[in-house]
Formats: sequence, C-alpha cells, structure tokens
Amino acid sequence: MLAPSLFPMMVFALASLSIGGVAVTVFYPQVVKASSFKRRFESIAAFGNQKSSSDEQGRDRRRSVEETLRELEEQQKAKTRKAGRPTLTGRVRQAGLTWTRNTYYAVCAGSGLASYLIAFLLGLGPLTALGFGLAGGLLLPHLYVNTKRKGRFKRFSAEFPNAVDVIVRGLKAGLPVSDCLRVIAAEAQEPVRSEFIAIVQDQTLGMPIDEAVQRLWERVPLPEANFFAIVIGIQSKTGGSLSEALGNLSKVLRERKKMQAKIKAMSSEAKSSAGIIGVLPFLVAGAVYFTSPDYMSLLFSTLTGKIVLVGCALWMGIGILVMRKMINFDF
Repeated sequence: MLAPSLFPMMVFALASLSIGGVAVTVFYPQVVKASSFKRRFESIAAFGNQKSSSDEQGRDRRRSVEETLRELEEQQKAKTRKAGRPTLTGRVRQAGLTWTRNTYYAVCAGSGLASYLIAFLLGLGPLTALGFGLAGGLLLPHLYVNTKRKGRFKRFSAEFPNAVDVIVRGLKAGLPVSDCLRVIAAEAQEPVRSEFIAIVQDQTLGMPIDEAVQRLWERVPLPEANFFAIVIGIQSKTGGSLSEALGNLSKVLRERKKMQAKIKAMSSEAKSSAGIIGVLPFLVAGAVYFTSPDYMSLLFSTLTGKIVLVGCALWMGIGILVMRKMINFDF
C-alpha cells in the first residue's frame, strides 16, 4: 500500500506524462517536417556550394581557353604575315620539288635561252628575241613552281580529312597521339604522308607536339592545317577530349569540301559562259581574216587600226578580270 502522501505526486506525474504524450503526438509531425526542410535546405546549400565551385572551375577553364586562343591568334598573325611572303626556298619546298636555289637559277637560265632561240628561229629580231628570252627565263619557272604548289595543296586538302579520321579512330581505340601520327606517316597518301613524316621527325628530336603541328601550318599554309594546329595547341594547354575535338574538325573539313564542290558546280555555268565570251572575239576575228584578209589587214597596217587593237585588248582584259572576279568565290 502506498502512503497517502505519495498519492498526489503520482497523480501529478501521470498527468504530466499524459499531457506530454498528447503534446508530442500533436506537434511531432511539425517537428519532423521542420527537420526535413532543414535537411533539404542544407542539401540545397551544399549543392549550391558544389555548383559554385564547378562554376568557378568552368570559368577558370574558359579563361584558360581564351588566353590560349589569344596567344595562338597572335602567333597565327605573325606566321600569316610570314607565310604570305614565302621565300624562294619555301615556295620550292611547298611545291614538293627538291630543287636548290642554284638549281632554280639554272632552270631560269635554261628557260630564257630556250625562249630566245625559239623566238630567233621564228624570224624575230635579236632585240625582240632577247625580250622573249628574258620573259621566258623569269616567268616560266615561276609559273611552273606555282602550278606544282597549287596542285600539291589541292591534293593535301583532299587527303587531310582522312588523316584526321585515322587519328580520331586511333585515339578512341586507346592509342597515343604519337602512334596515330606514325600510322599516318606510314600509310597515308602523298603529300600528307611526307608532311606527317616531318612532324614525327620533329617529335623524335624532342619538339612538343603542338610546336611540331604549328610547323605543319608553316609548311602548308592552308586553313585545314591551321585548324588542326589550333585544336592540338588548345588541347595540349587546356586538356579535354582530343578525339571529340578532332572528330568535329573532321566534320568541318568534310563540310568545307562539300561546300567547295557545290560552289564549283553552281559556278560552272558562269565559267563556261565567261570562257565562250572571252574566246568568241578571237574566233570571229580569225574567221573574218581568213575570209577577207584585206578587210582585217587595216587593223595591222594603219595607226588607227593599231590603236583600235590596243583599245580592244585593254577592254577585253578588263572584262575578263571582272568576270573572273564575279565567278571566283572564296569561303
């Protein structure tokens, strides 16, 4: 039996526990909800901190890429000025010829002598034949080197996207960049093969890959080689997926090739019309000369006729240049 003095205390304790239990039952969902909100707010704040740190990393990467692009742009401007005025040795090298400077001068002398002999044998005077000899010695080797140079650049542009695809497939297969370059140097078509052989040789001598690729653009001053050098330079300084970047570059190069073919197809009609218009006056003049030589001989025997011929040649030249400018699309 409990003492009568303890009974009020037990009643108070039981009443307090009952009231406390009712209060917990009523307010517990609110407390739990508040704690879940707190946890959610804490998680959002942590995610915001992570996002801010990732944003800072992204800004740092963009800043690094921008600085690299500015450096490359400055280097490209300096090298563009240099590539726009190649030396005689550089032009011969870009043409794929093995001539030295002395060989080029010997070819100029031989061309000049041959032009002089041909003009002299055709019955022209010594002074006129000498003029033809000087023109042939200066122009014929220059035109030959330029023709070979343009043809080599054209073959390089046609084969270069395949070489970039080889690098992309090699990188996706796990090969390093140097091995991919060696594969191209061994298996690609000329002139891509010889240019990548030079890159591999530069790397063998200890030159970094970005500098070796920059020298490719110096040897082959084409937009395709410039794009390739920029991609390699950015990746070597800022990191990133080289296979993805080169894959996008390959797509760009092939789209440029398609655009070039489309422009050529669209401008073929205009080029044919310009060729017909340019040749037609000479054909008509030749036909008139053979049918009525006395009628045409006035243009060659009188002062007025010679002035007319000079004026016609001047206006024909201007017209041909204007038509060439109108149908020569650059992209």
